[in-house]
Amino acid sequence: MTLAAATELATATNEHLANVSNTLIYSAMAVYTLAFFAHIAEWLFGSRSKVGRTAAALTADVAGKSASGPPVTVRKAGGTAVLERPAVVVRSGFRDVPDGPGAHGGTEKGDLYGRIAIALTVLAFALEAGGVLARALSVKRAPWGNMYEFNITFTTVAVGVYLVLLALKKNIRWLGLPLATTVLLDLGLAVTVLYTASDQLVPALHSYWLYIHVSTAIFCGAVFYVGAVGTILYLFKDNFENKLASGGTPGRFASSVLDRLPAAASLDKFAYRVNAAVFPLWTFTIIAGAIWAGDAWGRYWGWDPKETWSFITWVAYACYLHARATAGWKGRKAAYLALVAFGCWLFNYYGVNIFVSGKHSYADVGLGVLQSAGF
Repeated sequence: MTLAAATELATATNEHLANVSNTLIYSAMAVYTLAFFAHIAEWLFGSRSKVGRTAAALTADVAGKSASGPPVTVRKAGGTAVLERPAVVVRSGFRDVPDGPGAHGGTEKGDLYGRIAIALTVLAFALEAGGVLARALSVKRAPWGNMYEFNITFTTVAVGVYLVLLALKKNIRWLGLPLATTVLLDLGLAVTVLYTASDQLVPALHSYWLYIHVSTAIFCGAVFYVGAVGTILYLFKDNFENKLASGGTPGRFASSVLDRLPAAASLDKFAYRVNAAVFPLWTFTIIAGAIWAGDAWGRYWGWDPKETWSFITWVAYACYLHARATAGWKGRKAAYLALVAFGCWLFNYYGVNIFVSGKHSYADVGLGVLQSAGF
């Protein structure tokens, strides 16, 4: 076989793997769509046994009760002072739900649809992971050279984080519906607007730091996303609980949906723990990027737009964690700050790569592409 024939065969093989990758990604989207409808069915069937529940049933024994136990006795030099225990507000009606909205709804049918949704999500994850792997093998490099590849890897990792938490027996099946929805939207954007043909990397990306820096950035973004979903759901659930505690009556739709989420305090704690756990890795991601910049461009920091927004994101999450740890910020104020931080990450993810020109402009996407796509 001549060298030209061997080169042509290698090129054909690469194109074949690229086409296999595309087929697997589209197949994953189809299965994610089925999982989306299965999650919808879980919530619908799980809600039918909840219609008769009233706000009074949820708010029984809530406000105005004193804590149980004897009075607090404080001994002084001149005598003994007796202090009554202060009245506390306990939202006893707002307990964490069991495994999934269908199970919490009290219907075996709703729970069955939820388990079908999980099985479909696992299948879609396997197909998408196969698509990412085939994309990498098609050019024999890490599949993170442009925004299309970043998107398909990011959504794969996000679903992987969700499935790992489920495997660890964490009660997060409530995350399934928003996850399937956003993954479908992200993949739809990837295959329509951001799609880039499989090709070799630009010279600046030929480094082992690509595997270190970009992989940690993708993982951190996936975990930040999970934390952001928990934060958004917390805000809805907290508003729902406050309305019940004040004697209000939420609408039937709000009651049937929000009542099957975990308690607001649990959602708040979940989001905080997720963000706090991944923050050190985000710090390492920025440091690794600076080291790579020193190797590639001869300087560690140059206030490139991607570097700047990575740092802004770091500062925003640092403020969130610092406010919770020192200022005692919990609840809605901290949640708003967490969403601002995730908004900074999103702009760094999409906005900087698409709309801003800099040394990190490897997205192969620009305003011209967006306009040609009808945006």
